[in-house]
Amino acid sequence: MNLSNASSASPIRFAGSELGAVRHICAFFSSPEEEYRVLLPFIVDGFQSGDKEFHVVDPKLREAHLERLADAGVDLEKAEKSGQLKLCDWNEAYLPDGRFSQNRMLAMWEDELEAARRAGFPLTRVVAHMEWNLEDREGVSDLVEYEARFNLLPKSADPVICTYDLTKYSGDFVVDVMRTHPLVIMGGVMWENPFYVPPEEFLKEWRNRRR
Repeated sequence: MNLSNASSASPIRFAGSELGAVRHICAFFSSPEEEYRVLLPFIVDGFQSGDKEFHVVDPKLREAHLERLADAGVDLEKAEKSGQLKLCDWNEAYLPDGRFSQNRMLAMWEDELEAARRAGFPLTRVVAHMEWNLEDREGVSDLVEYEARFNLLPKSADPVICTYDLTKYSGDFVVDVMRTHPLVIMGGVMWENPFYVPPEEFLKEWRNRRR
């Protein structure tokens, strides 16, 4: 896998473990309280380390997300003015014209992560809420394929956390998403994912299944 195999990446403490070179993670939570209990230390550490923070949230929860950051001690005004924090709702990031395009989204991440490096940020810490795929929009059924293809992006040390609300998905869907991420957070703990399938193999199987 390319995106996550950055051998020079410094370890990061996260979710009861140490995040090393592999950095594409699916995180399953049963409540906002559980989610922020796990994610906030990782996010705050990123601000303190001088990393860029790119967060994608439900449009209805944008202000609540900012309140969580402020309550954790993040200077929002400073972070936004300096460009350290970029906060998008998922319409802006994933559905800018009302539909989801895998190719557009993958190109956007490449551009954003490279732009952050050029701006001098050591890393970009991505936290993206993924429930946009439950909306009735064109292309949203391509989410699992997109998650697999994300692993084929050029090498990067940037941690990318894809968060899913466990209460909203079937068991079959959760298993498919897990198979596209080398690391998983479940029950608030991060572990190496034994169900992970390399992207070339997974994509072949997935396309045959859908056909």
